[in-house]
Amino acid sequence: MPKLVKRLLNYDHQPAESPFKASHAIFVRENAEQAELKPNSIPEVIAIRLISVRLFNAEHMMIDANVVEGKHLEDEINNAFSNNEVAYIHLHYAKPGCFAAKVTKV
Repeated sequence: MPKLVKRLLNYDHQPAESPFKASHAIFVRENAEQAELKPNSIPEVIAIRLISVRLFNAEHMMIDANVVEGKHLEDEINNAFSNNEVAYIHLHYAKPGCFAAKVTKV
């Protein structure tokens, strides 16, 4: 079995010029394949974790936040997007605080 090689990179997950501009370290596996996520689906790697949900408006300002178990994330996202002020959502793994994903309306 080949050795799993990881690379530590910096990723700008919030590049907008706002007080919430942010980047963080991410690990990328060498020869990893691009995930192909279906709309309205939550990957298992997120669904099994405690998730910090951060809601942003079109000006890239955080307007609300919550922490939920991943198994309740679908309801949390649907509820968030029922607010027309929410432009997008950032998900972070709550305990280590690392960026997990950006959620946009489809």
